Amino acid sequence: MSCVADTPLVPVKKTMGKGRERAEFDKGSLNWQKLIRAKPAIYNIGITIVLILNIYICWMLTKQLLGFFMLFLSTTVALKGQAFKPSERICGKWESKDKDLRINVYMEQGQFVVKIAWFSDTDGKPMDYWTDRRNPNPALRGRKILGMSILRNLEYHPNTDSWENGMIYDSKHGREWNSSAYIDKKGELKVKGYWHFKWIGKTMTFTRIK
Repeated sequence: MSCVADTPLVPVKKTMGKGRERAEFDKGSLNWQKLIRAKPAIYNIGITIVLILNIYICWMLTKQLLGFFMLFLSTTVALKGQAFKPSERICGKWESKDKDLRINVYMEQGQFVVKIAWFSDTDGKPMDYWTDRRNPNPALRGRKILGMSILRNLEYHPNTDSWENGMIYDSKHGREWNSSAYIDKKGELKVKGYWHFKWIGKTMTFTRIK
């Protein structure tokens, strides 16, 4: 019986395998480098294939993103078109073709309101100076031309896509006329003032402004 403690066995690492793998790896690298040097055409073809694959992948991703963008844009336009009623296309700011009058059209309590936003016939005086002095009603002769409502009772008719049965006020002569309006294919607003019959009247053309 021995009094010496048993010495634990320490496994001996075999480095021959790793050394061989390292040698084989180095040998493979050298073979690859030799292949590149010996046959550069094959290497160039490989690089070209990789580049083509990258370009193809980028093109496919771009195509998908473009498709998503077009879908989003068309959906947005459709929703925007649904948000505005056909009858409200007349709303907005308009300038006369002669560029001497600007009006603002909007909805108020379910009725179309048309007010003067700017005019050039001032004789050198400020716009705020001019009043409705030719109004047949003396009580209204002191109201300002600027901001005055000049068109009332317009009704949208979907069958003709026009606004009918309105009454337009001519402050220059202090008279009120029958009126109708429509927007043509060019997007121009045509406002007609007439006396009972549309063929007896005058049409003003307006273009939309921001």
